[in-house]
Amino acid sequence: MIAFRHFALRRGSRLLLSDIDLVIQSGWRLGVIGRNGCGKSSLFAALQGQLEADAGELDMPSRLRLASVAQETPALPDPAIEYVMGGDVELAAALRDEFDAQARGDTEAMARAHHRIEELHGYDARARAGRLLHGLGFSPETHELAVREFSGGWRVRLNLARALMAPSELLLLDEPTNHLDLDAVLWLEEWLRRYQGTLLVISHDREFLDGVITHTLHLNEGRAKLYTGNYSAFELQRAEQLRLQQIAHEREQVERAHLQSFIDRFKAKASKAKQAQSRMKRLEKMAGTEAVRAERPFRFQFAVPERVPDSMLQLEEIQAGYALPPLPSGERAGVRGQSGDEPASERGVDINHRESVPSSQPSLQRGEGAKIVLSDVRFRLEAGERIGLLGPNGAGKSTMVKTLVGELPALGGERKAHKDLKIGYFAQHTVESLREGASPFDHLQDKAPGVSAQVLRDFLGNWNFAGDRAFESVDGFSGGERARLALALIAWEKPNLLLLDEPTNHLDLDMREALADALADFDGALVLVSHDRHLLGMVCDSFWRVADGKVEPFDGDLDDYARWLRARGGAPKKTAEADAKPVESAADRRRAAAAQRENEKTTRQRVKKIETRVAAIDADLTALEQKLADPETYNGSTAELMKLGQRQAELRKEKDTLEAEWLELYELLEA
Repeated sequence: MIAFRHFALRRGSRLLLSDIDLVIQSGWRLGVIGRNGCGKSSLFAALQGQLEADAGELDMPSRLRLASVAQETPALPDPAIEYVMGGDVELAAALRDEFDAQARGDTEAMARAHHRIEELHGYDARARAGRLLHGLGFSPETHELAVREFSGGWRVRLNLARALMAPSELLLLDEPTNHLDLDAVLWLEEWLRRYQGTLLVISHDREFLDGVITHTLHLNEGRAKLYTGNYSAFELQRAEQLRLQQIAHEREQVERAHLQSFIDRFKAKASKAKQAQSRMKRLEKMAGTEAVRAERPFRFQFAVPERVPDSMLQLEEIQAGYALPPLPSGERAGVRGQSGDEPASERGVDINHRESVPSSQPSLQRGEGAKIVLSDVRFRLEAGERIGLLGPNGAGKSTMVKTLVGELPALGGERKAHKDLKIGYFAQHTVESLREGASPFDHLQDKAPGVSAQVLRDFLGNWNFAGDRAFESVDGFSGGERARLALALIAWEKPNLLLLDEPTNHLDLDMREALADALADFDGALVLVSHDRHLLGMVCDSFWRVADGKVEPFDGDLDDYARWLRARGGAPKKTAEADAKPVESAADRRRAAAAQRENEKTTRQRVKKIETRVAAIDADLTALEQKLADPETYNGSTAELMKLGQRQAELRKEKDTLEAEWLELYELLEA
């Protein structure tokens, strides 16, 4: 048990947390949420003993074993798997004792060391470390590579694996999904659900929080409030609190209409029934949280593009990858490129033209040759399309995006782009490429040298860089502020195609919601790579899978993709005998056709009943919402108010279930 009693923390002259009274029970998985700068990381630092309380007390068990992710990784010569094993400090000491005793020939010391290693389950430690590395996306051949050979993003993963390797009763994770692909996020989610100790996690990935946490700690305006349940449950409870305090419900109704427009827009697309069903489930989770959404201080939008051509971009028989320069003598190749952190081309490409490169052209096979990541890519992007790229770690999603942008020249095939195509490109390295020492105003003025200062300041103010913030150096900006500035610079150009590669890595939950709303309203086309399932589910109409060197449409939603990932490589191959089908007689065919007609009739009747019931539910919900919008309702008894809220939740749940069934039946009838 961990207890905060009248706890307060300051950073300089600023009071971060004040008069916190909180008890965290053993075994809780607690999500710590709040806006950037509210004190989440400082709270973690206090738990680790790095910060002293300015007031009050923090009580923790004296023998509590704590594990956390290190912020820095030195360029060590140690193999990756041994670095991860080093997270178990006691085991590492026992292994050193064994090695030293063996070197001295001290058999008694060796026996003691062996006994200690057995107690610590040390003889299967290498296998456990290997499973952690595999789950976080490291291929087997990289396990023995030196730590110093990995890029920064991969070293972050090594630190995460090292923290998970450490035996602990308390695990602190600060943004653990940054630098992870979707398959690694799903694996980590499963691992944390099985964790036996107490978990505190800071994350801005709402789907990840929903899948992991049992309790939510909300830090707001120096206070901390504990909620039971995951992030979606927190939103509902927080919304109820705010709703009881609200006098005017107009803003709530506007937001409700906005969410309903999502449902109406995608429910009408019967050809995309699975995606529509997935979208409706996510929207239903958000229903009733409009007050929380209205409370959020930040909103933005991408300007309407000047022109949106019908056929925007096309790849035909593309060989995508990298022309490799010759390696210096004796140099060993590193591990860049496994996670989508492929080396960027340094050659600028005009995106408003077509490139045609025969696949056998020798000029691109220079040096050691070419590394082909994706073969025979056939991809067409039309106006208004919203495509999410899914794929296992290192499959080539970033390579695909760079090829679409034109940053990577094709090794073969043809790239066709409309002359009016205007791309807004956010890459994983975009945030780091902002000019040090320059302000938001300086960056925007570089793009628009002839535009008046007031116009530039007004634009930056819309992106929350108001007043003096517009002239502050980006050196002091947080990762989220840098990402917001990078998105603002893209929006200034009024692109008609957005290509976004992991745009949420540095964004907090409020900013992610604002980005999801802005992308949903964007009038151009969109291609998105993200490990944030909520963002993918809210803004993408269709998905393409990048795997095994191929890019192809994926017929399913994100739940289907998660199932595909789990089954990947594990499903037995069909044999020729299994594929063979018995020959049907004419009588069998007639009986099957009659059964099919009967099933179709039953299905249509069920669809009609569902539509009738949903219409009745909508009428009941409208009446309830009108009653809840009446201020007089809140002058009555609390019990009556709770009944109204409970009835509203029951109707919404029933409607959600019926609409999901309706979509499945409609898809079946279409098939």
